[in-house]
Amino acid sequence: MELYRGALGADADQALEVAVAHAMLRQVSEGDAGAGVRIYRPSGRVVAFGRRDTLLPGFRDAVRAVRDAGFTPVVRAPGGRAVAYTERSLVVDHVGPDPGYLSGMEERFTGYAELWADVLRKHGVEAQIGAVPGEYCPGAHSVNARGRVKLVGTAQRLVRSAWLFSAVVIVDDTEVLRPLLTEVYRLLDLPFDDDSVGSVVDESPGLELDALEAEVIATYDDRYGLEPSPLPEDLLSRARDLAADHRVG
Repeated sequence: MELYRGALGADADQALEVAVAHAMLRQVSEGDAGAGVRIYRPSGRVVAFGRRDTLLPGFRDAVRAVRDAGFTPVVRAPGGRAVAYTERSLVVDHVGPDPGYLSGMEERFTGYAELWADVLRKHGVEAQIGAVPGEYCPGAHSVNARGRVKLVGTAQRLVRSAWLFSAVVIVDDTEVLRPLLTEVYRLLDLPFDDDSVGSVVDESPGLELDALEAEVIATYDDRYGLEPSPLPEDLLSRARDLAADHRVG
């Protein structure tokens, strides 16, 4: 399995950044590439909306609030509702072939939620699997702390012969994310409780992002055996073609 590590650059177009996962999925679906995982720290502050969010009456006002807060709005590749993250977060996009289209979805949700919970428990976090009341982008396979605050959100996208599983880990910056998510969900008129927003550092003070990222890579490597590689030019070219699909005008 290929491992692609790192953001595209300090001044990267955030729509292109999320388009890479879409491009990875397309390549696997079309038989042009095998399974791969990309692990990166965002180079900017982002609110990634779900496709359904863009259809809501308050979407444009929410986008305006996102930009006013210094975040970049994008439309994410997998499903779900709006998520917000900063440079103090970790994003993992994992793609693989699936000849049995729609098979294995529940197993992936459960398996990767357990993987993330195990990683966090090693650092003293009381990690559990399941949604907490009023969380952003609610899902039964979120990873939370103490049944109170969400730390890791997971989502999937399935296409013919391939799947994408994405996870966003909030490592820090809850004081920035909490008020912004409150405003975004208010404008979208979606349920939300700001007490549900948490971070890994809140639960495990002193844990460094470097250490957590290394732990995640080691966990994936133990399970799959990773081959570190730079992002191929054909993948980046495909992502550039798809970036417009993820850009908010």
